[in-house]
Amino acid sequence: MTLSIPLPADLEKQLQQAIKMGWIDNKASFGRRALEKELENLAVQAVLDAEKEPSLEGDLDELAKK
Repeated sequence: MTLSIPLPADLEKQLQQAIKMGWIDNKASFGRRALEKELENLAVQAVLDAEKEPSLEGDLDELAKK
């Protein structure tokens, strides 16, 4: 799959600079790494959100009131 993402000029310039500095190999590898990191962040957030959910242990009538 190919993904095309328009970037504002300032981000494009920063991306080109990061490539020139050798911090990243190319735009595609940067995009893949950024996407992987964001998906990881979303998974962590889902776990943190789930920990806030009320427990399903205890009396069902009391749980229904929550």
